[in-house]
Amino acid sequence: MAQAVVILREEIPIPEGIEVTITDEVAVTGSKGELKRNFKQRAIKILKDDGNIVLEAQFPKKRDKAMLGTIKSHINNMIIGLTDGFTYKMKIVYAHFPMTVKVNEGKVIIENFLGERHPRTAKILSDTKVQIKGDEVIVSGVNKEDVGQTMANIEQATKIKGRDPRVFQDGIYLVEKL
Repeated sequence: MAQAVVILREEIPIPEGIEVTITDEVAVTGSKGELKRNFKQRAIKILKDDGNIVLEAQFPKKRDKAMLGTIKSHINNMIIGLTDGFTYKMKIVYAHFPMTVKVNEGKVIIENFLGERHPRTAKILSDTKVQIKGDEVIVSGVNKEDVGQTMANIEQATKIKGRDPRVFQDGIYLVEKL
Protein backbone atom coordinates (compact mmCIF):
# COMPACT_ATOMS: atom_id res chain seq x y z
CA MET A 1 0.00 0.00 0.00
CA ALA A 2 1.46 3.36 -1.06
CA GLN A 3 1.80 6.06 1.54
CA ALA A 4 0.40 9.51 0.70
CA VAL A 5 2.87 12.37 0.67
CA VAL A 6 1.87 15.12 3.08
CA ILE A 7 2.75 18.53 1.68
CA LEU A 8 2.23 21.87 3.36
CA ARG A 9 1.92 24.58 0.69
CA GLU A 10 1.67 28.36 0.92
CA GLU A 11 1.36 30.79 -2.00
CA ILE A 12 2.27 34.46 -2.15
CA PRO A 13 0.91 36.44 -5.12
CA ILE A 14 3.46 38.65 -6.91
CA PRO A 15 1.95 42.10 -7.60
CA GLU A 16 2.53 44.08 -10.81
CA GLY A 17 5.79 45.99 -10.95
CA ILE A 18 7.58 43.49 -8.71
CA GLU A 19 10.03 40.93 -10.05
CA VAL A 20 11.17 37.94 -8.01
CA THR A 21 14.29 35.88 -8.70
CA ILE A 22 14.86 32.66 -6.76
CA THR A 23 18.35 31.13 -6.66
CA ASP A 24 20.17 30.35 -3.42
CA GLU A 25 18.52 33.51 -2.15
CA VAL A 26 15.26 35.30 -2.84
CA ALA A 27 15.75 38.63 -4.66
CA VAL A 28 12.77 40.99 -4.96
CA THR A 29 13.10 43.97 -7.31
CA GLY A 30 10.67 46.87 -7.54
CA SER A 31 10.50 50.54 -8.41
CA LYS A 32 12.06 51.53 -5.05
CA GLY A 33 15.07 49.21 -5.31
CA GLU A 34 16.06 45.62 -4.61
CA LEU A 35 16.05 43.43 -1.51
CA LYS A 36 17.83 40.08 -1.16
CA ARG A 37 17.45 37.54 1.58
CA ASN A 38 18.87 34.06 2.07
CA PHE A 39 16.54 31.48 3.58
CA LYS A 40 18.71 28.49 4.49
CA GLN A 41 16.06 25.93 5.33
CA ARG A 42 16.44 22.40 3.99
CA ALA A 43 12.89 21.29 4.71
CA ILE A 44 11.26 24.20 2.85
CA LYS A 45 11.42 24.64 -0.92
CA ILE A 46 10.88 28.07 -2.45
CA LEU A 47 9.59 28.01 -6.05
CA LYS A 48 8.13 30.45 -8.56
CA ASP A 49 4.91 29.33 -10.26
CA ASP A 50 2.97 31.57 -12.74
CA GLY A 51 2.71 34.82 -10.78
CA ASN A 52 3.08 33.27 -7.35
CA ILE A 53 5.87 32.41 -4.94
CA VAL A 54 5.25 28.90 -3.63
CA LEU A 55 6.59 27.62 -0.30
CA GLU A 56 6.43 23.85 0.18
CA ALA A 57 7.36 21.48 2.98
CA GLN A 58 7.07 17.68 2.68
CA PHE A 59 6.16 15.80 5.84
CA PRO A 60 6.29 19.01 7.89
CA LYS A 61 7.10 18.93 11.56
CA LYS A 62 5.95 21.59 14.00
CA ARG A 63 9.17 23.60 13.52
CA ASP A 64 8.81 23.41 9.70
CA LYS A 65 5.26 24.79 9.87
CA ALA A 66 6.44 27.68 12.02
CA MET A 67 9.40 28.40 9.72
CA LEU A 68 7.13 28.32 6.65
CA GLY A 69 4.97 31.08 8.17
CA THR A 70 8.06 33.09 9.10
CA ILE A 71 9.52 32.89 5.59
CA LYS A 72 6.13 33.84 4.12
CA SER A 73 6.02 36.94 6.37
CA HIS A 74 9.57 37.95 5.44
CA ILE A 75 8.83 37.70 1.71
CA ASN A 76 5.56 39.64 2.17
CA ASN A 77 7.48 42.37 4.03
CA MET A 78 10.01 42.54 1.18
CA ILE A 79 7.19 43.01 -1.35
CA ILE A 80 5.37 45.61 0.78
CA GLY A 81 8.63 47.50 1.34
CA LEU A 82 9.35 47.74 -2.38
CA THR A 83 5.80 48.80 -3.28
CA ASP A 84 4.84 51.14 -0.40
CA GLY A 85 7.89 51.38 1.88
CA PHE A 86 7.89 51.60 5.67
CA THR A 87 7.68 54.89 7.56
CA TYR A 88 7.80 55.38 11.33
CA LYS A 89 7.02 58.76 12.88
CA MET A 90 8.69 59.63 16.19
CA LYS A 91 8.24 62.60 18.53
CA ILE A 92 10.93 64.49 20.46
CA VAL A 93 9.71 65.10 24.01
CA TYR A 94 11.46 67.20 26.67
CA ALA A 95 10.35 69.04 29.79
CA HIS A 96 13.17 71.41 30.72
CA PHE A 97 16.35 71.01 28.65
CA PRO A 98 15.66 71.50 24.92
CA MET A 99 17.37 68.74 22.98
CA THR A 100 19.01 69.18 19.62
CA VAL A 101 18.74 66.29 17.15
CA LYS A 102 20.89 66.11 13.99
CA VAL A 103 21.64 63.52 11.31
CA ASN A 104 25.33 63.19 10.48
CA GLU A 105 27.12 60.45 8.46
CA GLY A 106 24.99 57.44 9.30
CA LYS A 107 24.26 58.52 12.87
CA VAL A 108 21.60 60.47 14.71
CA ILE A 109 23.24 62.81 17.21
CA ILE A 110 21.20 63.89 20.25
CA GLU A 111 22.69 66.86 22.09
CA ASN A 112 21.73 68.44 25.45
CA PHE A 113 19.60 65.45 26.48
CA LEU A 114 18.66 66.14 30.14
CA GLY A 115 21.38 68.81 30.13
CA GLU A 116 24.17 66.26 29.50
CA ARG A 117 27.41 67.66 28.11
CA HIS A 118 28.25 64.68 25.89
CA PRO A 119 26.01 63.91 22.92
CA ARG A 120 24.26 60.56 22.57
CA THR A 121 24.32 58.76 19.22
CA ALA A 122 22.12 56.23 17.44
CA LYS A 123 23.24 54.22 14.40
CA ILE A 124 21.27 54.43 11.13
CA LEU A 125 21.24 51.06 9.34
CA SER A 126 21.94 50.65 5.57
CA ASP A 127 19.59 52.59 3.24
CA THR A 128 17.27 53.92 5.93
CA LYS A 129 16.51 57.64 5.71
CA VAL A 130 16.04 59.81 8.81
CA GLN A 131 14.49 63.28 8.55
CA ILE A 132 14.04 65.77 11.37
CA LYS A 133 11.19 68.28 11.05
CA GLY A 134 10.78 70.41 14.17
CA ASP A 135 9.91 68.04 17.00
CA GLU A 136 9.27 65.07 14.67
CA VAL A 137 11.73 62.44 13.50
CA ILE A 138 10.65 60.46 10.41
CA VAL A 139 12.40 57.15 9.75
CA SER A 140 11.69 55.57 6.35
CA GLY A 141 13.04 52.89 4.02
CA VAL A 142 12.24 49.70 2.12
CA ASN A 143 13.68 47.09 4.52
CA LYS A 144 11.33 46.63 7.50
CA GLU A 145 14.02 45.19 9.79
CA ASP A 146 16.45 48.05 9.12
CA VAL A 147 13.80 50.76 9.55
CA GLY A 148 12.54 49.19 12.77
CA GLN A 149 16.04 48.71 14.19
CA THR A 150 17.03 52.30 13.35
CA MET A 151 13.88 53.54 15.10
CA ALA A 152 14.70 51.35 18.12
CA ASN A 153 18.31 52.63 18.18
CA ILE A 154 17.03 56.22 18.36
CA GLU A 155 14.54 55.35 21.10
CA GLN A 156 17.18 53.42 23.11
CA ALA A 157 19.73 56.25 22.81
CA THR A 158 17.40 58.42 24.90
CA LYS A 159 16.66 55.78 27.53
CA ILE A 160 16.95 57.20 31.04
CA LYS A 161 18.66 55.00 33.61
CA GLY A 162 18.61 55.47 37.37
CA ARG A 163 15.67 57.90 37.47
CA ASP A 164 11.92 57.49 37.86
CA PRO A 165 10.45 57.10 34.32
CA ARG A 166 7.11 58.55 35.50
CA VAL A 167 8.80 61.85 36.31
CA PHE A 168 11.59 61.99 33.70
CA GLN A 169 9.69 61.41 30.46
CA ASP A 170 12.18 63.08 28.14
CA GLY A 171 13.15 61.12 25.03
CA ILE A 172 12.30 60.34 21.43
CA TYR A 173 9.30 58.02 21.17
CA LEU A 174 7.46 56.15 18.41
CA VAL A 175 4.13 57.83 17.70
CA GLU A 176 2.86 56.33 14.45
CA LYS A 177 3.62 53.63 11.89
CA LEU A 178 2.61 54.66 8.38
